[in-house]
Amino acid sequence: MDTDQVLRTSYWIETAPDHEAAPPPAGDITVDVAVIGGGMAGLSTAWELARRGREVAVLEAGRIAGGVTGHTTAKLTALHTLVYDHLRRTRGRDGARLYAHSQSAAIRRAAETVDDLGIDCAWEEAAACTYAEDPQRVPQLRAEAEAAREAGLPAEFVTETELPYPVAGAVRVTGQAQFHPVKYLHGLADELRRRGATIYEGTRVTGLTEGEPCVLATDTGVKVRAREVVVATHYPVFDRALLFTRLAPRRELVVAGTLGADRAPRDMHITTEQNTRSVRSAPYADGTRLLVVTGEHFTPGSTDVEERFDRLAAWAASRFPGLTLTHRWATQDNDSTDSVPLVGPLHPGSRHTYVATGFGGWGLSGGVMAGELIADLVEGRKPEWAGLYDPRRLGTVVREGVSFLKNQAHVAKHFVGDRLPSVTTPAVEDLAPGDGAVLRVGGHQCAVHRDDNGQLHAVSARCTHLGCLVAFNRAEQAWECPCHGSRFAPDGRILQGPAVRPLEKRQI
Repeated sequence: MDTDQVLRTSYWIETAPDHEAAPPPAGDITVDVAVIGGGMAGLSTAWELARRGREVAVLEAGRIAGGVTGHTTAKLTALHTLVYDHLRRTRGRDGARLYAHSQSAAIRRAAETVDDLGIDCAWEEAAACTYAEDPQRVPQLRAEAEAAREAGLPAEFVTETELPYPVAGAVRVTGQAQFHPVKYLHGLADELRRRGATIYEGTRVTGLTEGEPCVLATDTGVKVRAREVVVATHYPVFDRALLFTRLAPRRELVVAGTLGADRAPRDMHITTEQNTRSVRSAPYADGTRLLVVTGEHFTPGSTDVEERFDRLAAWAASRFPGLTLTHRWATQDNDSTDSVPLVGPLHPGSRHTYVATGFGGWGLSGGVMAGELIADLVEGRKPEWAGLYDPRRLGTVVREGVSFLKNQAHVAKHFVGDRLPSVTTPAVEDLAPGDGAVLRVGGHQCAVHRDDNGQLHAVSARCTHLGCLVAFNRAEQAWECPCHGSRFAPDGRILQGPAVRPLEKRQI
């Protein structure tokens, strides 16, 4: 498949209406609630609080909807691959029921918001399907369908789908949705402003002092005082709760292209086989739809990303003949060690700080759910599923000891290994244009990149979050931390947290 003309940007961001950037605050401000992060969880929380009469400020380091939300597959569903049988075993039937009810309520809430505000975001009702091609996985799918049905979802086991290739079986749930997430969030932001809330873009929060009020420090020197603070930065930018021990970052690739409307699936399909394959389509132009295919998840800092893009594009072309590739991009998610998001008080001693993270690839329904949950907690109410998502919950190691220990072993390997001298290191002259490597220069480890013009750029190779060594992702031209997922441009600028400080420049 020819990829020379493919846009290397998210379709959702590329097709969103232009919005004038909201400037950072000109001076110190005081509000009822400060929400850090302008993605689905952040804006949903701000919306729920503003409509209840709270004075809200949203602080976004980049552009609203420009982070993880703007790079998703954009599926809004309560069927999260094979979560219900897992929850039934680890949290009991009541835990699975609460998960299903809370996620389904989030879908209904988003649908109501679209209708009430008249948001034009290509909203479509669709069924969600988790399928397998391997017959040996059928018992697993049957167990998931039974568990999801027990939890309250209209789930059924089927042996046929609308996919143009055979499957051994699938779990199918109707009444789910797909949409344009950036247009949705821009519509939400417009209504927030009409209600008196303030959105600040280009404003990175770098510090938090808890108290009454809480005080936020920003990279511009402005201070924000707020009675309540919500950390909705995808991966928390504050480590006082030690949530990084319970989160594992992963990246996934997305390819998208046009396909005849008569050949494009209208439902949403996903399988955990082949390192994940997720398929949905969206309205495009007359007679065609945009097929969006996601998969190939990997740890940030992997060096074979280009090969993974090729593999995903080849799979899409072979399964959907006639596909014309138009876009490709990547997204990043955080998996919690017990497969349930962490939404609620930031840490055991929190009185006025809250967090939303660990959505495991399902941050659209999860983000809407988090908005309602945190708004209720701020108002002094406690929904019945608050305990399920509470970040302070006990038993993580007991329930998910293998996942927890595997995550810590991965991080520990980098903490220790990154501090040992390597046996061989490439030389600066070995770097090809567009490539990058961690080199030892003058006794220091430097992240060195040679741009397409042959110019060298060097920065510190230690992530400013907790000090792991970064690695270069040539396909996306970024330095990435394999420990907690921080990402930096070749010149050291932050592309994605939890880091709040750029990589320091180095001289070669």
